Amino acid sequence: MIKLTDILNKQYNINSTSITPQTGGWSALAYKVSDGVKDYFLKVYEKRRASTPKLTALIDTYVPITLWLNENTDMKGKLPVPLLTQDGKPKCEDDNGIYLLYEYIDGKTVGSSELTEKQVQQIAKIIATLHSYSVEIPIDTTGIREDFSLPFLDQLKEILHKEYASLPVDLKESLEPYIKPLKQSFDRVERLAIALRQSNPKMVLCHTDIHNWNLMQWHEQIVLIDWEGLKLAPVEADLMFFIDKPYYDAFINIYLKMHTDFVINTDTLLFYRIRRKLEDIWEFIEQLLYDNQEDQERNETIRYLKSELKDLAFGRII
Repeated sequence: MIKLTDILNKQYNINSTSITPQTGGWSALAYKVSDGVKDYFLKVYEKRRASTPKLTALIDTYVPITLWLNENTDMKGKLPVPLLTQDGKPKCEDDNGIYLLYEYIDGKTVGSSELTEKQVQQIAKIIATLHSYSVEIPIDTTGIREDFSLPFLDQLKEILHKEYASLPVDLKESLEPYIKPLKQSFDRVERLAIALRQSNPKMVLCHTDIHNWNLMQWHEQIVLIDWEGLKLAPVEADLMFFIDKPYYDAFINIYLKMHTDFVINTDTLLFYRIRRKLEDIWEFIEQLLYDNQEDQERNETIRYLKSELKDLAFGRII
């Protein structure tokens, strides 16, 4: 904890009296920090993790947009924004990690619980508000504009072809039953990507990672967290997370009050569903190949990978 104490002191002028590990996501470590008067939330992306470069590459681009949203729209208090360092930067780093500091939200993650009617109403209003903003905001969005790229696909293909024979046994056994549906998905998502680039669809600000583990109940308000994936993209990049939910009708009825002309594009939706599934599969493979995991963590990653592969194979996309 000595290094974290030094970072907090030098970068944020915080003299921490306690630093307590918190339950975080798979992408980063999390700590509750206290200076005896105020509590903070410290997010730590470890540089040893294969996923860290992708998750942190656009911090300097997306954080100013979240700050603008919090200060200038109805989303104020509905998304966390990092505290700036003493030299005005949204992050700091050392040889071990990249660090973001937030005010502590004394709330509870929705997680495995079902959303209540009020929570559905609130998240629908948050997403509808977010989708009201596009390139006209006074913050540069060039770096987060959707280009329908598939940056992981060449590596995934390589794994299934040239490198397959040398894969670890547990990974090879997990992939073996699903080689055919994987290859079919490669072809389909590439065709959809080409069509979308040619169609030049309307783009708005999208979160792109909306699920119950990224929703926190804070007093009477739902807060949408983890904005690493913020993009200027078609609305389907967000709506794909709601389309198969039992509360979709209630959600879309509220959404349509702000976006009366909205009609979902099924091809765009399919692109995002397949790309997300393949991207998750690749990230689990990447962890198994390149991260230094203990046996229990590795077994859990294998379990998650198999679940994603089954979904892909049995058509659980739309």
